[in-house]
Amino acid sequence: MANVAIIGAGLIGRAWALVYARGGHRVRLWDSQPGQVEQALAFAREVAPGLAQAGLLRGRTEDQLLAALEPAERMEDALRDADYVQESTPERLDSKRRVYAELDRLAPAGAILASSTSALLPSHFTADLPGRARCLVAHPINPPYLVPAVEIVPAPWTDAACVERARSLLAEAGQQPIVMRREIDGFVVNRLQGALLHEAFRLVADGYAGVEDVDTCIRDGLALRWAFMGPFETIDLNAPAGVRDYAERYEGMYAEMFESMTRRVPWSGATLDRVEAQRREHLPADGLAQRQIWRDLRLMELAAHKERLRQGRELP
Repeated sequence: MANVAIIGAGLIGRAWALVYARGGHRVRLWDSQPGQVEQALAFAREVAPGLAQAGLLRGRTEDQLLAALEPAERMEDALRDADYVQESTPERLDSKRRVYAELDRLAPAGAILASSTSALLPSHFTADLPGRARCLVAHPINPPYLVPAVEIVPAPWTDAACVERARSLLAEAGQQPIVMRREIDGFVVNRLQGALLHEAFRLVADGYAGVEDVDTCIRDGLALRWAFMGPFETIDLNAPAGVRDYAERYEGMYAEMFESMTRRVPWSGATLDRVEAQRREHLPADGLAQRQIWRDLRLMELAAHKERLRQGRELP
């Protein structure tokens, strides 16, 4: 069992707290905003029954999950005896630098300092720290207690042993680590997601398809495969002789498409007006919050289904 400090208990921090508590760790939560930790604990109490019913507590009870979560009045209280720190404060570089200076000063020397940032490179806010070798990014896909993939991104000076310790802790907590070999803007997830979004905006902007048609393509097409395999395994299985066969058959087709896929369409102006108008036809603005709840319930069902498959799966 590790002692985990959650620094920043907002939307991402509270979700991380569930991941680590479910993994059997002792979790202390701190936030600079009054009332934020109490809201995080209330959220845990709210979702715990659903997680238990879906079999997503990794063998623990609701009471055990909730008992593992402790509020901290001060940052130093949360960091006391911490083995691992998950920082989830606002995405501002100046703020990250200040927070990390405090974390490096206050956290035990052996504690890993992991940031949830989705956009800032770890080298940009850890370069001047005495303990920079223990700093890295652990970027989740929201919400991490239902979506297990997490990107581990080292700075150029991050100790390889710290990367492995983070990977091991996250894997033992039920996550699926993506261990990057070096940092790059957007990491892996947002670079892949961004490529798809750029093409989606292009197709709508140029009048080839509507917003709902593009969503249908993913929701009822590609995502059915992508729910349990990635793009390389997909093409490996989509040609009789595997990935090399697929590349030899279809590289030319994709190469011909590529020129028309390199023109960037702004996500603003008339294009955004069209996208927003079509989305609001399907979902009025006052229905967004309820639909977000619906999304998380569907993710819970999918996570439970995949967990049942995982437990019963036999390797060929």
